[in-house]
Amino acid sequence: MDSPGYNCFVDRDKMDAAIQDLGPKELSCTELQELKQLARQGYWAQSHALRGKVYQRLIRDIPCRTVTPDASVYSDIVGKIVGKHSSSYLPLPEFVDNTQVPSYCLNARGEGAVRKILLCIANQFPDISFCPALPAVVALLLHYSIDEAECFEKACRILACNDPGRRLIDQSFLAFESSCMTFGDLVNKYCQAAHKLMVAVSEDVLQVYADWQRWLFGELPLCYFARVFDVFLVEGYKVLYRVALAILKFFHKVRAGQPLESDSVKQDIRTFVKDIAKTVSPEKLLEKAFAIRLFSRKEIQLLQMANEKALKQKGITVKQKSVSLSKRQFVHLAVHAENFRSEIVSVREMRDIWSWVPERFALCQPLLLFSSLQHGYSLARFYFQCEGHEPTLLLIKTTQKEVCGAYLSTDWSERNKFGGKLGFFGTGECFVFRLQPEVQRYEWVVIKHPELTKPPPLMAAEPTAPLSHSASSDPADRLSPFLAARHFNLPSKTESMFMAGGSDCLIVGGGGGQALYIDGDLNRGRTSHCDTFNNQPLCSENFLIAAVEAWGFQDPDTQ
Repeated sequence: MDSPGYNCFVDRDKMDAAIQDLGPKELSCTELQELKQLARQGYWAQSHALRGKVYQRLIRDIPCRTVTPDASVYSDIVGKIVGKHSSSYLPLPEFVDNTQVPSYCLNARGEGAVRKILLCIANQFPDISFCPALPAVVALLLHYSIDEAECFEKACRILACNDPGRRLIDQSFLAFESSCMTFGDLVNKYCQAAHKLMVAVSEDVLQVYADWQRWLFGELPLCYFARVFDVFLVEGYKVLYRVALAILKFFHKVRAGQPLESDSVKQDIRTFVKDIAKTVSPEKLLEKAFAIRLFSRKEIQLLQMANEKALKQKGITVKQKSVSLSKRQFVHLAVHAENFRSEIVSVREMRDIWSWVPERFALCQPLLLFSSLQHGYSLARFYFQCEGHEPTLLLIKTTQKEVCGAYLSTDWSERNKFGGKLGFFGTGECFVFRLQPEVQRYEWVVIKHPELTKPPPLMAAEPTAPLSHSASSDPADRLSPFLAARHFNLPSKTESMFMAGGSDCLIVGGGGGQALYIDGDLNRGRTSHCDTFNNQPLCSENFLIAAVEAWGFQDPDTQ
């Protein structure tokens, strides 16, 4: 060590300005819950020495593959790979996707060491195909390592984690891209004002959300990233989503109503994150992050795997050098002005609706399944046209020119499981909305009020194991749907009455009223507050129907 606390890889002058070496020197707690609280509170954030000890302990306790490279093999590997080449000119592995090594107060020797460690990791982990977060992780760990070999071992243990319920760093393009889609879904539900801004200013909003990991692993200043990493090592991947959502909330708060400083909102967010100290402290950023009451880890994992399955079905598993195949068919791309025809909504209104649907379906284009003007005013014909399609979009126009509707997660054929009786089905991804006279969306009440649920008891029928990718060649086929009501311990069934259909009526939302009720002749309807969506009436409470449409989601490759 050159000096107490700092090693030979650190530019001490910069480091002193970034992180003061103050605070406690020891950590005695062993209970996970207490460790979570201390990590969130920044107990070891002000002590360089203590943070190093904590990282060593936390990373040592990560369950890993039987054969995981350690510090003892580093010198042999680096000798063979690097040889006598200057470390400052070493190429970075292809899997970092042109990500630069963040300086993080490292000196030239430190930056060169990061390059060497990354090349050695690429040699030992040939299965890693896409991991742009790794340079930042290695650069940070180098601060808290005695030498390159120890930093190499720490990074290897993080990458070799084999706990199926503990996700750390994405190591494939499929995992990375599905996490971007999952983040987009979370923004859509938890940062609706920010999402509306992103939709308004960007042609391809997923390309903005695809940058979310870069905000954390690259743009955040060292003292902020270190605080995030403290909590990440204790609590896992979900922390990353929380912090990225908090960043977007602060960005929206600061920039709402202001003109963007560049042509690209993506670049504006990067600049904002790089200069985040002008807006919020690390403590306030984490405080905001943990004030967001996200879905459970299991639900997020189900969503992630559903997104992965959608990408696999489209053959999107690797990044193409020439063009990103996963480019979201969004706004101008998904809803083509030249061939979109609806009797109820305009192209612009349909684009607004499309910005609300889950990312895995926003990859698709709208497909008209049913139109009362084409197929007649018959609920039986409506079901016939819609069966076999999941999800669907219901649009209603009243004789007073009001427009409302619902996004319905589940195939209408599910109604047949109730033996002719009216029964509710669907998932918490359903939502209802109105477009005229003003735009308003109402999601499942549990999303905004998670206090309505209690942690469900562990059920033998749904063990944790099936969530592991190793359990099946395609485990998503056997998983419960994302936001299935049975995953939540609800006080009553009224909070999960998503959709129901009989021969004489169609219902969306229940409990204390119905968000939408339509009669069998598609002639009359009514709307009121209901417990499932906690909505206001979507139009006049009793209305006459002028037109009804149902839309499906078509893969553009199947046209």
